[in-house]
Amino acid sequence: MKNANVKKLTLAALFTAIAVVGSLFSFPVFGSKCAPIQHLVNILCAVFLGPWYGLASAFVASLIRNMMGLGTLLAFPGSMCGALLSGLLYKYVKKLPAAYVGEVFGTGIVGGMLSYPVAALLLNNDAATLFTFVVPFLISTCGGTIIAIVLTNVFHRMGLIAKFQESLR
Repeated sequence: MKNANVKKLTLAALFTAIAVVGSLFSFPVFGSKCAPIQHLVNILCAVFLGPWYGLASAFVASLIRNMMGLGTLLAFPGSMCGALLSGLLYKYVKKLPAAYVGEVFGTGIVGGMLSYPVAALLLNNDAATLFTFVVPFLISTCGGTIIAIVLTNVFHRMGLIAKFQESLR
């Protein structure tokens, strides 16, 4: 049990580092920084580690990105909602498409809408509305999800997902 926790923490740290480094490859869309690698990482965390490690990884990656000036406060609701919903859906449905849908809906819709109060109250963005960030977040999460679909399907065909999940128990 203790060895499995160390493995999970190590993998979560690795995924967090990938998300932070991956944020160097971001692009602006309608006032937000889109970082598709974060969404890839959210799905990988959902599949390999589960919802709570995924949520923690998204939080820490957002925190580090903000401390390094690579992200904005909008990274928190965007990445964390997607990671949590992706992980929960995958945990209970046990199908890869559930993780993809959870990431897109969690980040694009829920995270996009939860970014409104962050932008309005903490960033003093008077132009922000409830749906201001939905489109840019959907663009970002769809890009990362497409990359995740390719990777996870290759991993699945090779039998790596089941082997890896078993090694983390």
